[in-house]
Amino acid sequence: MKKLFAVLFMAVPLFLTGCVSTTMDSLENDAAAKKFEQPKNKMSGIYIYRDSIFGSALKKNLYIDDHFIGESAPKVYFYKQVKAGPHKISTESEFSNNDLNINTESGKNYFIRQYIKLGVFIGGANLEQVSEEQGKKAVSELKRALAQ
Repeated sequence: MKKLFAVLFMAVPLFLTGCVSTTMDSLENDAAAKKFEQPKNKMSGIYIYRDSIFGSALKKNLYIDDHFIGESAPKVYFYKQVKAGPHKISTESEFSNNDLNINTESGKNYFIRQYIKLGVFIGGANLEQVSEEQGKKAVSELKRALAQ
């Protein structure tokens, strides 16, 4: 029984680092978003990114204000402009969505990191707001996924 447990314990990371595909945005839109220009007309920019390869076999739905944005994948980001004000950013997790509430200001960009964590049956996911400096650095190394 100990050997079976040990094999399963070692197999979980292998399973969680498989491949996943998501619909990618154009190279032009990717380059434009990486200029990190300030949004105009009372809008805010939200970058949601996943920079870790841990759990790469898992797809997790992302939402802004309960509107589906897309399925995350490792080494990708989504960019969406929203009206300035309060917003709920959500990620699908193991048993229910995990939410992050932020209050955005007009003309500013916000960076949200999605990360995968071990779960009971499958990996879960959570969100954290990061600094503009950390977010820009991470997004610069990722590819843009097509937001819905």
